[in-house]
Amino acid sequence: MLAKPFLKAFVSPAALCAFGLIAALAAVFQFSLRAYIPGSLEPGGLTFDNFTALMKPLYGRVFLDTVWICAVTALCTLVLGYPIAYALVHTKNPILKSAILIIVVTPLFLGEVVRTYSWIVVLGNNGFINAVLLKLGLIERPLQMMFTQFGVVTALVHVTLPVMVIMLAAAISHIDPDYERAAESLGAGPVRAFLTITLPLSIPGIIAGLTTAFAWTFSAFATPQLIGGGQVNMVSNLVYQLGFASFNFPFAASLSVAGLALAFAVLALLRAATRPLEAATSH
Repeated sequence: MLAKPFLKAFVSPAALCAFGLIAALAAVFQFSLRAYIPGSLEPGGLTFDNFTALMKPLYGRVFLDTVWICAVTALCTLVLGYPIAYALVHTKNPILKSAILIIVVTPLFLGEVVRTYSWIVVLGNNGFINAVLLKLGLIERPLQMMFTQFGVVTALVHVTLPVMVIMLAAAISHIDPDYERAAESLGAGPVRAFLTITLPLSIPGIIAGLTTAFAWTFSAFATPQLIGGGQVNMVSNLVYQLGFASFNFPFAASLSVAGLALAFAVLALLRAATRPLEAATSH
């Protein structure tokens, strides 16, 4: 009998949040179907012109760049995060394990703007990296890392790395160590045991990490806005420019709807492509 009040206490706030999210999405969708009236903040009547305009190459390029940046960020985060997650799980020293965990999760406690400005200091023409390379005589002029996709991806990897490491560590920690010991007892070396046992069994965590990293970076705004400097545009930056610079809120809403649909489509394709891998590792 006592379970019902507790259940209601948890379900009611969740239902309220879900209702608010659905209402907000419905408002954005209906706004995307309204006509833009230049010089007025009030939208016009119903129209599909906003979605028709999305077929222009300019906007298609922004969508493709967004997907590309998110995919590269997710892959780079996986490559960097897997060794860290593996070390975090298998380190026996509690002090070293705590140090790794603290270093990994520290970026989560910093604001996105603070992290981004820190990368501006590092990647700028007069930043830390260029200053060191010039001092060592390895380059004659500063490398252009700001206002490039490389700079944006680098900063986004820093943002998503903690989430990737946590997900991978959770997956690796659920792998029974006896499996690797059994493989090694049968003559497999550490590398072969890892490639044939640990890596395949951690695929669900890899898929979850890639999916989360992709979705996380798809909505990134401050990082591509500040690091990209208008030279690297993602969907969120284009929505901001059209909505708050041009006050074309209906078209900005249509971009938001199209971006959300694209994100779901890519995640669905990723899920379909990785389902055979999950099925293989479950047997």
